[in-house]
Amino acid sequence: MAAHKSTPRKIRLMKKIKQNSPVPAWIIVRTKRKVRTNPKKRQWRRTDAGVG
Repeated sequence: MAAHKSTPRKIRLMKKIKQNSPVPAWIIVRTKRKVRTNPKKRQWRRTDAGVG
């Protein structure tokens, strides 16, 4: 990937970074461990982010 990225691409990459976070502990407690994993979790080497 280029060192100098365009602004729209940076915004899309930032969104993907935010989506890749785990489920907060308080959500797990609130849902009595029914929600434990993030279905949008992505490993950087295995899955493509798809931002262009």
